[in-house]
Amino acid sequence: MPEPAIITHDLTRRFGEFVAVDHISFQVNQGEVIGYLGPNGSGKTTTIRMLLGLLKPSEGHATVLGYDAFRQTEEVRARAGYMSQKFALYDDLTVWENIEFYGGVYGVRDKKLLNATLERVGLIGYERENTGSLSAGWRQRLALSIALVHKPKLLFLDEPTSGVDPNARRVFWDLIYDLANEGTTVFVTTHYMDEAEYCERVGIMRDGKLLAMDNPAILKEETLPGPVWDLFATPLETALDALSTVDGVLRAGLAGNHLRIITEPKIVALDVIDPLRAANVEVNTIKRGDPTLEDVFLSLAKD
Repeated sequence: MPEPAIITHDLTRRFGEFVAVDHISFQVNQGEVIGYLGPNGSGKTTTIRMLLGLLKPSEGHATVLGYDAFRQTEEVRARAGYMSQKFALYDDLTVWENIEFYGGVYGVRDKKLLNATLERVGLIGYERENTGSLSAGWRQRLALSIALVHKPKLLFLDEPTSGVDPNARRVFWDLIYDLANEGTTVFVTTHYMDEAEYCERVGIMRDGKLLAMDNPAILKEETLPGPVWDLFATPLETALDALSTVDGVLRAGLAGNHLRIITEPKIVALDVIDPLRAANVEVNTIKRGDPTLEDVFLSLAKD
């Protein structure tokens, strides 16, 4: 069996008294698409920066592509691509000038290879466009092309679709899976819960701790203590207050124009409806909902 692309053991990073990453251990297999999910400030970027040798850990160790992430940083960076949250594109250069410059940094100067990389992300025809005039989605494609220019075996993508529209996000994920199908390992951070559904496995971070890492379907099955319900009622605020006193209701929260509820397995709809009616809440609809990774995150985060 091939060696894992990433292995971490008790990886920890402190900034003074603040623990940004707290004793995390996991492994990533070659060719996997791993989602690293969590809100801003949960430790996702700090994890990547340690794996690339850009930050020294306070404790623990990691190997990346078989190399010590902290003692063999040059070997790691030569074989890994990194697209940061705010990739340093040069706005006063054209698309071609940007990829030509960064390709040179990696020692890639063959124009055929540079063109092939632009073609891969759909930027052929945009070579002479000024980078500063590109939309957020097209800038992200250019940033991805730069991370890919040296054909890395492992790709770190830090919030790659932040600030782009849903269509551009879908296109980006299609590109990610094309790369994975060709054998590239992809480690992608996101705070979009729906995006993480695309990943083969998902790690969930909160306050520097890795709460869980597994296939999304397994996380939903094994993490949630009971069924999920969608409740449409009026007024929502009164319903939310009333649910806080109902036995068997483990969590209730606003979800747009309705309430999202997690209950114990034994609970049936009437166990929820009767207390709400007693609180003068008009129940329009209550139905079983499909579990999401947001439900998983909220269930884990409450502990």
